[in-house]
Amino acid sequence: MISACLETIGLGLSVTGTLLVMVACGLPMWKVSAFIEGNIVVAQNIWDGLWMSCVVQSTGQMQCKMHDSVLALTTDLQTARALTVISAVLGVLALMITIAGAQCTNCISKESIKAKVVNVGGVIYIIAGLFVLVPLCWMANNIISDFYDPQVPYAKKREIGAALYIGWAASAMLLVGGVILCFSRPADEKSSYPLKYVPPPMKCASVNGDYDKRNYVLHAAALHETLLII
Repeated sequence: MISACLETIGLGLSVTGTLLVMVACGLPMWKVSAFIEGNIVVAQNIWDGLWMSCVVQSTGQMQCKMHDSVLALTTDLQTARALTVISAVLGVLALMITIAGAQCTNCISKESIKAKVVNVGGVIYIIAGLFVLVPLCWMANNIISDFYDPQVPYAKKREIGAALYIGWAASAMLLVGGVILCFSRPADEKSSYPLKYVPPPMKCASVNGDYDKRNYVLHAAALHETLLII
C-alpha cells in the first residue's frame, strides 16, 4: 500500500515536471528587457526565447519573429535548445517505462521485474531533471553577468524571464519524483519471492493409542523448514 502511494506521488510529480519542461521550452520569456536607468515608462518590452524573439508594445500589441539561423545563436541558446528537447523526450520515455512497471498495470507479470522497471524509470526522470537544470543555470549566469557588466550597453541588458523560473520548478519536480520512484519499490523486497508452504506429515497412532514420537520430530522439522523459507 505504501509503495503504491509512493509510486503515485513520484509519477505525478514527474509527469507535472515533464509538462512544465515543455511549457518552458516553448515560452519566449527566457530573457526579458531590463528596466534600468530610471526608465519607468517604456514603449516596448523585448522577450528572447529559445525559438523566437518577441516585442511587446505599450499598447498591448505583440510581434514575434523566429530565429533566422541556428548557427547565429549564442552557445547558451544552442545548448539550451538541445538539452531541453532531450529532457522532454526522456520524460515521455520514462513515463512509458514507469507505467509498464507500475503496480496498477499488468504489462509485466513478475513483481521483481516490475520493481526494477519502476526504478529504471525513476533514474531516467532524474537524468531528465539534470538535463534541463544545466541550461537554466547557464542562462541565468550569463544574464546576471551581462547585467552587471559595465561594458554591455543598457539596451542589451536583460533580466531573468518567467520561463527560467518555470524550468527550475520543473527540474525540482523531476528530481524529487525520480528519487521517490527509485526508492518506492526496492528490487530485492521479500514480497517479490513466492512463499512455499510445506504441509506437515500425517500423524499415525501407535498400538497403545498414543502418537509416535517420530511424528512430532518430523512435524517440528517441517515447521522449521517453512519458517526458513519465509
